[in-house]
Amino acid sequence: MLTYRFALPVLLAVTTALSACSQEPEVDTNADLAAENEEAEIARESLNAGDFEDLELGAKIVGPQGPEVKGRLSNETGAFADITSYVACPAGMNECDPATAPEGTVYTYVHIVYPGEDNDPSTGSGNGNDASNVETTEAFRMTMPSHGFTGAAGFSYAEAANAISDRMLIVASCHENGISWTVEEGDGGDQWGQGEPITFYWQSTVPPAGPADAYEVFANYTAASGPGPYPAASDTASNACANSAVTNGDPRLN
Repeated sequence: MLTYRFALPVLLAVTTALSACSQEPEVDTNADLAAENEEAEIARESLNAGDFEDLELGAKIVGPQGPEVKGRLSNETGAFADITSYVACPAGMNECDPATAPEGTVYTYVHIVYPGEDNDPSTGSGNGNDASNVETTEAFRMTMPSHGFTGAAGFSYAEAANAISDRMLIVASCHENGISWTVEEGDGGDQWGQGEPITFYWQSTVPPAGPADAYEVFANYTAASGPGPYPAASDTASNACANSAVTNGDPRLN
């Protein structure tokens, strides 16, 4: 009788234990779901970035500062990058003068960004010391609307591969009504850093009205801004960023 009295509780205990062991551990999928949603949003909003080396450009616009505009991207603590910019007409145009250019001319805005430099021969990319020690640059972007933007933008694939090992780690997207190029880490944590130039470009049907403080980098986790050629606002020219559903850019930089 004693044997039967304890057989049922023992059986239940063993069954309960086996049932508990067979259950898979609970996994919190919130973090994974958030990451997937962020990646999907970035993919949805990204532009089809072209390779700068594939462009066939004509003459550059010659302004008061010559064919190129040099500046520094800085904030109250100092300079974090230098920027050399120019605007070119399409191939075949030996002179690029907006006053005489044919209607419908597409202008290519080109920006060469050097993290850690400031275009000062005594401290920047000349023979002197670097302006600052930039370990990581997360983004280059416009801070004002990209008037006349045709939707064509990109960067130098070769320079991107040299800086961060994989060009696919740069995503071009619309940020508000301008353009943003977001830069991820490469293999082994390789980041876009000190003295590694990358050329960016975008195309517009509106010629530059002059330099404007319309460009910005995120370097060492801080924003630094500066000048570059910038188109005047137009009542008739479209803006691919403003006219599409892609208006917020990389949500990590909002």
